[in-house]
Amino acid sequence: MSEEKPLNFIEQIIEEDVANGVNGGRVHTRFPPEPNGYLHIGHAKSICLNFGLANKFNGKTNLRFDDTNPVTEDTEYVDSIKADIRWLGFEWANELYASDYFDQLYAFAVQLIEKGLAYVEDATAEEIATMKGSPTVPGKPTPARSRSVAENLDLFERMRKGEFQDGEKVLRAKMDLASPNMHLRDPLMYRIKHAPHHRTGNKWCIYPMYDFAHGQSDSIEQITHSVCTLEFIPHRPLYDWFIEQLGIFPSRQYEFARFNLTYTVMSKRKLKQLVEEGFVNGWDDPRMPTLSGLRRRGYTATSIRTLCEERTGVQKRDNLMIDLSLLEFCIREELNKTANRVMAVLDPVKLVITNYPEGKTEELISENNPEDASAGHRTLPFSNTLYIEREDFMENPPKKFFRLGPGLMVRLKHAYIVKCDSFEKDANGQVTTIYCSYIPESKSSADTSGINVKGTLHWVSVAHAATAEVRLYDRLFKAENPSNEEGDFKAYINPDSLHIVEKAYIEPSLLQAKPGDRFQFLRKGYFTVDPDSSNDKIVFNRTVTLKDAWAKETSKGR
Repeated sequence: MSEEKPLNFIEQIIEEDVANGVNGGRVHTRFPPEPNGYLHIGHAKSICLNFGLANKFNGKTNLRFDDTNPVTEDTEYVDSIKADIRWLGFEWANELYASDYFDQLYAFAVQLIEKGLAYVEDATAEEIATMKGSPTVPGKPTPARSRSVAENLDLFERMRKGEFQDGEKVLRAKMDLASPNMHLRDPLMYRIKHAPHHRTGNKWCIYPMYDFAHGQSDSIEQITHSVCTLEFIPHRPLYDWFIEQLGIFPSRQYEFARFNLTYTVMSKRKLKQLVEEGFVNGWDDPRMPTLSGLRRRGYTATSIRTLCEERTGVQKRDNLMIDLSLLEFCIREELNKTANRVMAVLDPVKLVITNYPEGKTEELISENNPEDASAGHRTLPFSNTLYIEREDFMENPPKKFFRLGPGLMVRLKHAYIVKCDSFEKDANGQVTTIYCSYIPESKSSADTSGINVKGTLHWVSVAHAATAEVRLYDRLFKAENPSNEEGDFKAYINPDSLHIVEKAYIEPSLLQAKPGDRFQFLRKGYFTVDPDSSNDKIVFNRTVTLKDAWAKETSKGR
């Protein structure tokens, strides 16, 4: 019997709240993405945590879009976010938007103005930043801070009506200009943006800042446990202050450590740069850490949830860096159990079996997955002329080279033992054809030859081979943490992150594969069918190699 997994610190808080009847023992979380880009694997951690907490404590989770910046937001991102969450296996109780609350948030702002706790500011963003002081130097009040309630109400109403230009006025909370917490030095509540909103159109030209919209939206929805990442710890006093001053439902904020993934970047701003400047082919490029990119590369929802829920904990330690190898381990572990084994030759050289009858085709039986008996079997056509990988032959092989070379013997997977008798080269010295003889008694299913060989090669029959495009993806960056390196992070992009094999040879059974199907190409790695595939051309993406090749490269550099 397996031991029960210990509770993380947020689960401990919630368990205690439920036991003490806080909020009637009710648990209601939310996931609040801004629809200004595609979700990445860092968001998956937050999704798994928020939905997982609700599931564990028989509660609910809202999906609430933080759509308070009309300039950067789009319905394309809304749709992609919903698709990604459902792909991960979660369903929200309510689909909501911060824009649903624009009227209520405006009323809250008026309420604070009436209490003398908010005022309309005339100063520019640069002037406000200068007047705020520094962590060791108190801020100074601007002349606008002494405005009367009546004047502030009038100006705020005129802001709403569109009488001022972008940046001409803002609404600030009147708090403590000497606070050591810079977030409490009269923070901005509203700014002017004359831009159409993806849901409210041109109804509004003033929009609430995140710090004002967030806690109040939580309160309106009666969220019991507002879980966010550690960078919001300094914002928590402001979150609590707004709720307290407005006298509304007391949602509570809790923080955990976000994680970063090695050899990539997790900033939506930087990911957007990669897309817009053409370093990758869209948000769903298989080199991207976006959920749509990982899905297209062949990662499964299960592998990502395994990383988020089982392989990484919920911690308070900041700057948590997760090795990309751990994610790769998760998908290898899953695909080893679930992916059918097939044969594909990416860099072909021809092998002719001289003593096998020319024109004969033999149907060999192959199990689809040795890890899963229920996966069944398929037939493989075998003939006297095959493709094998060029790297599996050496003209002058060293000792312990257990593949093909003059006089060497290997087994052809699911077929026979062959011996290399000779080979041909072209005018450039490249091997074009390998000539072998086979041992008829050595058939894999009924070997009576008594011959033992150490090497087994994959192959495809030339007469029956289909062709495919194969995209070999690797890590997007050469640096482990490109965001922390000197200069532009894009200078550390791996130039070998994508290699395209325009004409690989595949066994004919793969012509039935559909986009999203996953396979292990024997000895080459795990691959998935890309959506670019058509009736005329099938395209495969390499999800991950069979082994962690980067571990060797890293160890060399030590």
